[in-house]
Amino acid sequence: MRPEAPLPASGLPTVVIAGRPNVGKSTLYNRLTGRRNALVADFPGVTRDRKEGEALMRGRTIRLIDTAGLEEAAPDSLFGRMQNSSALAVQQADLILFCIDARAGITPADQHFATWLRRQNRKVLLVANKAEGRAGAASAMEAFSLGLGTPIGISAEHGEGISDLMTEIVDALPQGMLPPVAEEKPVKKKAKPKAPVEETVSFATLTGEADEIPEEFEEEAVFIEDETEEPGVLKIAFVGRPNAGKSTLMNRLLGEERMITGPEPGLTRDSIAVLLRDEHGEVQIVDTAGLRKKARVEEHLEKMSTSATIEALKRAEVVVLVIDATLGLHEQDLQIARLIEREGRACVLALNKWDAVEDRTATRQAIYDRLQTSLAQMKGIEVVSFSGKTGAGVQKLLPAVRHAAEIWNSRVPTGELNRWFDMMLERHAPPLVQGRRLKLRYITQVKSRPPTFLVFGTRAEQLPDDYKRYLVNGLRETFGLTGVPIRLQLRGTKNPYADERD
Repeated sequence: MRPEAPLPASGLPTVVIAGRPNVGKSTLYNRLTGRRNALVADFPGVTRDRKEGEALMRGRTIRLIDTAGLEEAAPDSLFGRMQNSSALAVQQADLILFCIDARAGITPADQHFATWLRRQNRKVLLVANKAEGRAGAASAMEAFSLGLGTPIGISAEHGEGISDLMTEIVDALPQGMLPPVAEEKPVKKKAKPKAPVEETVSFATLTGEADEIPEEFEEEAVFIEDETEEPGVLKIAFVGRPNAGKSTLMNRLLGEERMITGPEPGLTRDSIAVLLRDEHGEVQIVDTAGLRKKARVEEHLEKMSTSATIEALKRAEVVVLVIDATLGLHEQDLQIARLIEREGRACVLALNKWDAVEDRTATRQAIYDRLQTSLAQMKGIEVVSFSGKTGAGVQKLLPAVRHAAEIWNSRVPTGELNRWFDMMLERHAPPLVQGRRLKLRYITQVKSRPPTFLVFGTRAEQLPDDYKRYLVNGLRETFGLTGVPIRLQLRGTKNPYADERD
């Protein structure tokens, strides 16, 4: 699994990696950031959208941008749109790393774009990649003819020359823009740790409601692990089938053409994270590649894209499932929704291309009916309809996402929960199992994200699935836990006479 890249903070100096296709820009990006975040394959045109991350160089944090390959193409073509995106990144750069392939030598495309870069009034470092060994270093010297200064020979794949390149980057950036180097504190020798003292973890520690806890369940609390995370930037992932409009939605929210869009399916190949700020604060939005049926995924690059999408889904707090409303709710959409539920993420259903739907009432009702029958485990999921083309309805998405995140993080007080539990047991008593009735005695919420509840009782682990669904539906309806997965765990009480011998 690839580690998650930190998003670049505002005010950092921006370094853009540019060059023609297949010269190793993404490999260099991964090497400088220290993470395998950008997809890499041995053929041109893998990178399409700009990918941003932070790189630590000589103790200084720098915003690094990987771009699509520079090549001449018609403005309306896919490669033309990729060229425009790269050109926009170059215009925002404080320093450009113009990357060439030392093995291939200087090509006419290299000469053309070197001339173009000189007109951009930006600082440029000439990087000759794939310059392993003496032969590679000699080939790198040919790059003097580009008129961009002394070429820096490196091998991004093998890590040769990266240290010297980092020094050149820091020296080339205006010193006033670089954040100060963090002072290293002297390392103190730690005293030899004493033997750990065993402490009994009580329900009071976990729930903060000591007066509500029966004494008979105190010993069981040591098995409960709560999930406590510091609140931070809300993480959102856009997922869905190819050509559902995820990138168009991202551009609408950002108010700029950040992602490459078009009628061609499968344009987005990698997971691209972007920070968005509004009146309620910051959110991190990740646009992902479309997910097709597993049987249709054959190419190695698509397998990598699918893997990156699933990893983004696992890291998100709220997943926005984008659906083409003109096609309705497809079986593949439901498979993605079930994956979201299995991963325990909150979900919002986003119906794109709503402006092209003729009978909106019938379409919405058909989607609700399908959700009711095929996705009961996330009953009450919020549905937002919008048009990525016109922007109508897009403003409703983030409030719906924040509401889903609030439910996903919610907690139910233990006292209130057990009063509800007693009422549910009186309404429908637990069934007989092997001729003996189960005795459910206590319930508590052990964690949120997603809401997870633990039920104690005699032979509670034998509770049938239909009665578990009865309890889960009751939790959802009574406490408003709609649109998020609910976990229900069961634990039987110990028989104090089980180990005694006659």
